[in-house]
Amino acid sequence: MAFFCPVRLIKNIKDRLIRDATSAKPAIRVNLQFFAEEGPGGERTEKATPRKKQKAREKGQVLQSREISSAVVLLIAFVSIKLLGGYMFKEAGAFFRLCVGDLAINFDVESINEQMRLAGLVLTQIVKITGPVFAIVLVVGITASFAQVGALFTLEPLKPKFSKLNPVNGIKRIFSLRGLTELIKSILKIVIIGVVAWNSIRAEENNIVKLMDQDLASAAVYISSTAIDVAIKICAMMIIIAVLDYGYQWWQYEKDLRMTKHEVKEEYREREGSPEVRQRIRQRQREMSMRRMLTEVPKADVIITNPTHYAVAIQYDAEKAPAPIVTAKGIDYMALRIKEIAKENGVETVENKPLAQALYKSVDIGQQIPPELYQAVAEILAFVYRIKGKVPAGAYS
Repeated sequence: MAFFCPVRLIKNIKDRLIRDATSAKPAIRVNLQFFAEEGPGGERTEKATPRKKQKAREKGQVLQSREISSAVVLLIAFVSIKLLGGYMFKEAGAFFRLCVGDLAINFDVESINEQMRLAGLVLTQIVKITGPVFAIVLVVGITASFAQVGALFTLEPLKPKFSKLNPVNGIKRIFSLRGLTELIKSILKIVIIGVVAWNSIRAEENNIVKLMDQDLASAAVYISSTAIDVAIKICAMMIIIAVLDYGYQWWQYEKDLRMTKHEVKEEYREREGSPEVRQRIRQRQREMSMRRMLTEVPKADVIITNPTHYAVAIQYDAEKAPAPIVTAKGIDYMALRIKEIAKENGVETVENKPLAQALYKSVDIGQQIPPELYQAVAEILAFVYRIKGKVPAGAYS
């Protein structure tokens, strides 16, 4: 017959609880590495700071899409040729007639003067024909680059870098995301040029057949005009690729300039200084402010105290301000120093707990007391003036 044993039952329960506690899995797992400070080689997850972007700009690393500049310049160039085609054709015809006409008849091959005159005429005529288009293209190219980069002059990109001569790095660049992007852009360009050119030719096939019945001048005008129209269409489509490329360049630029948390902290320390230095500066500033404040205590008319925790120095001069001014204030140790200096210089000390607290909390040093405290401060000043037999500089009410 078995007997019930409370002691053994309690022991079994205790052992069971200990086993469950030791074998149980923790409900929450915490990776302590998360709280460790990140080193210089950490993951670049932070956006570039303005200072980092400025340093990159000084090195010539800027956000720029060459596709936008080239597409816009080509588009404007062909549009200019189309608009100025009549002028250019007229000047080219005049130059041709000059060469095969009067100049060919009257030109003396052995005369240096004639040779110089010919060279001058040729150069002048070439400038007249191509000058307007070149000027427009130059202005547009500079404007497109300036709109993306702004005013920037740096020789940093021209410095030789031996890392660019490393064939391993070159292979990495070829098979990188940037290399793949360039390949895709090149393929898109070829596809666009082919599709636009083919559709344009298909649309003009009837007119092309009729060229056989036209004279040479009319055929030349038609061919040149059609070619320029096709080029304008291609450039317009290239602008779409340029816009997409600009978005990719922006993404790549932001990615290349990303910083680690450690780099952000180091930059902040360089800009603001170490916390210890900033703390010492603030401490020095507080000490200087306190010293300046304590020099005003001997000039005060009265010191209003708590009496142990607060001390506020009041000065009144009706010629300088219409109301009394708080020239110094402090609590605890600073209040004791104010009272000691006041005692050394014969400044009266008056105890008024509510008024001392109200002045300390509501009035900064150098400010006038608020109107709601006029009456209380006036009574204390009148009391001090009667004790010292002092006549205030002006009346106070």
